Amino acid sequence: MAKFTFIDLFAGIGGIRLGFEAQGGQCVFSSEWDSAAQETYAANFGERPWGDITQIPVETIPDHDILLGGFPCQAFSICGDQKGFLDTRGTLFFNIEHILREKTPYAFMLENVKNLKSHDGGRTFLTILSHLKALGYFVHHAVLNSLNYGVPQKRERTIIVGFREDIAFSFPPPKNTPPDLAAILEEDASVDKKYFATAAIQKKRQEKLKARPPVPSIWHENKSGNISTLNYSCALRAGASYNYLLVNGIRRPTPRELLRLQGFPDTFKIVVPDTHLRKQVGNSVTVPVIQAVAKQMIKSMENKTPARHIQVQQSLWSEECQNLLL
Repeated sequence: MAKFTFIDLFAGIGGIRLGFEAQGGQCVFSSEWDSAAQETYAANFGERPWGDITQIPVETIPDHDILLGGFPCQAFSICGDQKGFLDTRGTLFFNIEHILREKTPYAFMLENVKNLKSHDGGRTFLTILSHLKALGYFVHHAVLNSLNYGVPQKRERTIIVGFREDIAFSFPPPKNTPPDLAAILEEDASVDKKYFATAAIQKKRQEKLKARPPVPSIWHENKSGNISTLNYSCALRAGASYNYLLVNGIRRPTPRELLRLQGFPDTFKIVVPDTHLRKQVGNSVTVPVIQAVAKQMIKSMENKTPARHIQVQQSLWSEECQNLLL
């Protein structure tokens, strides 16, 4: 018997679903408009998500305990145009609002880029919070970094959690040990030659080094041409970031390594070409982060301890988090 039910909106390849299923949840509805992502989702979960959420009547969506949604981030991302609600992707938040109003689930969890909190001088985020609170939800939010939850990827994301009652809730604290990049890398000897950079590219990267790189490391070339060599990856993106990442300065990450950098299990099936998979992984979530948030949410929903009206701030962990990045 499932502990709770949930719906998976803007589902991508199911990273959020994996996190909540690990806590005993049952998905009763999913929606994802991208056909290639639908293909990956179907191969791994045995069901093809519904399409465009704007075209799905709310009354056809099953009742559920928790609404989950990693709504499109490009409208708020520093890597995009930052048009926010002026962008049609930005207005998809209001589809979430409509479903919350009509279906009244007990809780929700939304995920977006870190920049959502500062977009348009903070006005976009305040608009979102005010609409959620107007629906009767008690809202909590924080920016969580994947590095602090056992994954060697510096990926900061805004997480918004809400409950229909004012119950105690805190975001998951960071782990006490840094992530292990070596544990997610494949042996070079077993990697297809197509992933190796040309000798010219390898030489160009090496010439730009200013210090001896750690081993293992992921080398990243930024827009200015500077090379950073770190024992973790920069945030994976759906676009060009893949072209600038080199494992130990010699090859690009394989599809399996990219999935591991998002915390997906090795049992996760790869059924689409590399170009689609890179986009899907870049658009996805870090599964262990979502699982940690899910665990805290279910704990709060089961205990229903009245809140003491103390807002939990990420600053409580900032010093510990910073130490893990060193």
